[in-house]
Amino acid sequence: MGLSLDVFGISKSYHGQAILRDCSFSFDPGRTYALLGPNGSGKSTFLRIAALLEPPDAGQVRYLDQGVLLPPDLSLRRRITLLLPKIGVFNTSVFNNVAYGLKIRGRHASEVEARVNVVLERVGLFHKRRQNGPDLSSGETKRLGLARALILEPEVFWLDEPTANIDPKNTEIIEQIMLDMKSGGKSTIIVVTHDPAQARRLGDHLLVMEHGRIVPL
Repeated sequence: MGLSLDVFGISKSYHGQAILRDCSFSFDPGRTYALLGPNGSGKSTFLRIAALLEPPDAGQVRYLDQGVLLPPDLSLRRRITLLLPKIGVFNTSVFNNVAYGLKIRGRHASEVEARVNVVLERVGLFHKRRQNGPDLSSGETKRLGLARALILEPEVFWLDEPTANIDPKNTEIIEQIMLDMKSGGKSTIIVVTHDPAQARRLGDHLLVMEHGRIVPL
């Protein structure tokens, strides 16, 4: 079934300004959610907290596997992935950038090579696997970041504006990859976007961040 996620009463403030206010929502396994909302509404803050990268001031983030509550340890963190808008690229080949996550998990070299090649083909970067990562275009860099996430086969995949500031061709490629993931039904996908049309194309469920809370549309 995969992981389910319940968020209860999350609150977060920065410098005395409330960003999230008693924010609660339940995410079902294998579904795709598109989260809309204006800049500064708290979407990215919510993603960081829900992806266990930042603690809330109050409330709980609860990941469950077939109803069993999981501790927020390394094992759980390796089952979820957050893709941020700005991709940090290692000063090495495209192949090595994508392989890194598997290498630190101790995977055998033959498995690493096979899986990286498959993922690079999937994102349309196989022909650039030996190119230095920092030399990619902005759209290709977005796809590289997506490849580094996909190689880990996340059960819950958070994407913060994955097509921001890139051209239509790269946007189309990334959207198609996400639609392929959605049809596979193996991952719960939560994508933040400012584009209502994109939200409708990608999401099973449309959500909006209003006054620090998540509201279904």
